Amino acid sequence: ESEELKPVDKETIEQERRTISDLVASINDLLAHIPKGERISLREDVEVIYTRPFDEVAAEVRPLCTKLNNMHQRAATLNEELAETAELQRYLSPIGQRLDIRLRDLSFSGSYLFSQVFIVPDEAYEALCRTIKHQLLESIAIALRSEVIFYVVGRTEDRKTIESAVKSGGGKVLEIPEEDVTVRRFLELAAAKIHSVEEETEKLNTQIDNITKESSEKLVLYREALSAEADRLAVLEKASEARYVTLIEGWMPESSLEATISQLKDSISHVFVDTRRPEEGEEPPTKLRNATALKPFQVIVNLFGTPKYNEWDPTPIVAYSFAAFFGLMLCDVAYAIGIILAARFVIRRFVDDPYSEGYRLFQRVLYISGAVALVLGLLSGNYLGDVYYLLFGLESVALLEPVRDMLANPISFIVLSIILGLIHVNIAHAMALICAVRKGDRGAVVNKIALFTLQLFGIPVILLWLFNISLPVNPGTYTIFMYIVGASVVAIVVSSFMQQGGLGAIFWILDLTGLLGDVMSYARLAGVGLATFYLASSFNMLAQEFSGLIPGAVGVIIGVIIAVAVLIFGHFINLALSGIGCFVHSLRLCFVEFLSKFYEGGGEDYSPLQLKTRPVFVKERA
Repeated sequence: ESEELKPVDKETIEQERRTISDLVASINDLLAHIPKGERISLREDVEVIYTRPFDEVAAEVRPLCTKLNNMHQRAATLNEELAETAELQRYLSPIGQRLDIRLRDLSFSGSYLFSQVFIVPDEAYEALCRTIKHQLLESIAIALRSEVIFYVVGRTEDRKTIESAVKSGGGKVLEIPEEDVTVRRFLELAAAKIHSVEEETEKLNTQIDNITKESSEKLVLYREALSAEADRLAVLEKASEARYVTLIEGWMPESSLEATISQLKDSISHVFVDTRRPEEGEEPPTKLRNATALKPFQVIVNLFGTPKYNEWDPTPIVAYSFAAFFGLMLCDVAYAIGIILAARFVIRRFVDDPYSEGYRLFQRVLYISGAVALVLGLLSGNYLGDVYYLLFGLESVALLEPVRDMLANPISFIVLSIILGLIHVNIAHAMALICAVRKGDRGAVVNKIALFTLQLFGIPVILLWLFNISLPVNPGTYTIFMYIVGASVVAIVVSSFMQQGGLGAIFWILDLTGLLGDVMSYARLAGVGLATFYLASSFNMLAQEFSGLIPGAVGVIIGVIIAVAVLIFGHFINLALSGIGCFVHSLRLCFVEFLSKFYEGGGEDYSPLQLKTRPVFVKERA
């Protein structure tokens, strides 16, 4: 029979959890001293450590933490002592060159006279002298870079006035050691002390580094095992609140259900397992399942919001569209290679953990998008813009001239962008229509159908009116098209009233202008793409001009050097600006023009309770 979990057991769990948290905090403090960016590979399986008795782990961790903490405290004390001695040496050395008096005479306080050394900012010295000149009996000032060493002798009754004036001017009192030696003798002793302390500090730091490096893997292993134990105790702490029955409830992927039930029944003698599907109103965490090539673009979707459990995952369409938009705007072989190399070697230096799953997925997004840009660059023949013309005088190196002609002509590029936008936006509206049907939202259903018919029959009318482009149909057909367009507009107005009530009288117009604005927004594909090419071409032209700017043989050499510098600097800047611009604009089209039409997000990632066995990347202390 199962036993009731007594209250004392819960207190024991809480106490053990607090103890473990303290140990984890101590380990984190020690790991913070490891150089930033060092990756620690766990050669020993963390599960082996996890199965060891907690007392054994604690017995090994505590002495090591205590020893290293004491060594760090000693090192901090030595550094403070070194800084204080070096400061005294810096300020007393100029005094020792002029006066070889005893230290006690530099900081003397009697019934009638006192002496003191002040350190005053250079810009405040003149004003200070004017303020306290009547209180001074004797003074010596020694300039030292941006400061003035100010040795004063005055009446004891004026001491507070002088000190107050010094502090008001941003100065400070130099604390003089109470040693009965001359200044010059003290400087000799200070130099020897600094040398001794530096040697001791270096030796101590070497010992700390050696012990830390030798123990780093063990410390990380212990931290991961203790963290997992803390998570387990947190679950037990919640479970122990039940009076008679311990109930643990959670979400699990359906694919893991049978194996988990089997393991529970094998491990626990008295256990009952019940399963059910999520009920209406519940929001289970989301575990995305996408093909390997599409999985990296989950990062893009998650920036907008993780899909809810019953929501459609837009990752596949976002993957294709984001990569296509990025490649179309960059569309340069050299720049694409630069993006891929930057993703591999440069960007990793600006993140805390380049081995994290999130960064790896982001890296693969850049790889895939860069590969698309590389392919389009090969087809259109773009290599650092038109550098082939500068170097070899070639007009084109495109693999497909039609692609080059389309992307080089601003009008055709804009038309292509608008067509892509029309397709992309209508896919979003189609998904919104499906969502509206599933939810039973009649107003949204009418609205989306009306938008489709408006475009289907309205675009041919616009082409005829504005560009005199007609379809091979009977002229009377356009009259029918006009009636359908009018009916579509009426349907949009009605749907606005169905969705928003009286406000629909105002907001229906936004459906029409919004559709036009969304589609026209895709003209940015042509804008960024042409800007990337023409800016690269401009740097090529500048380099060509500089190469022949200076006459003579020496001038040619200098001109070539300048031209190469212009090429390198210019294309590096263009690569950085284009890379950021292509990424941001692709993100904007996917978020604002696409996902906002039908996608809500707001789900929670599925994060199971488990041991961490991957390598740990130690971060710098905050």
